[in-house]
Amino acid sequence: MKNTHIESRLLRQLHGALMDIVSVMNRPQRDEQMVREAGIALDRALFPLLVGIERVGPIGIVELADRAGRDYTTVSRQVAKLESLGLAERRQSAADRRVNEAVITPKGKAMTDRIDAARERYARAIFETWDTHDVDELVRLMRKFADAVKEQPEAPSRAGENI
Repeated sequence: MKNTHIESRLLRQLHGALMDIVSVMNRPQRDEQMVREAGIALDRALFPLLVGIERVGPIGIVELADRAGRDYTTVSRQVAKLESLGLAERRQSAADRRVNEAVITPKGKAMTDRIDAARERYARAIFETWDTHDVDELVRLMRKFADAVKEQPEAPSRAGENI
């Protein structure tokens, strides 16, 4: 069943929930806490870039900057820092030699594995009172929603407004 007539109040509630989640996830203190919990030494500004490279890499520096909501030159310098730490490497894309892309190194992967373990401990604490079915449904629906958002090129009525 397709619901093309979603109530405005539900869209507003969805937007509010997303804003709450993004707000918490974007807090610098949250990244610092995750780095501490993982038991790693990494500048907070490098943390989301390292995770992004590991999750979707190899990834072009321009795309990485876009995903992080940062300026290309800033991200390029930060990737150079990750490279100097032995956590990532930069190389030319095999598909397009004009594109510089970042890839995770084994040392970087070991670090993101520790981050994943810390993230899992946080998630288990959040979901400890949830039924398994509810967690399964949340994951399924979030993936469905994320895929739909990625497929939507622009908002149909007013470009510039986000969900």
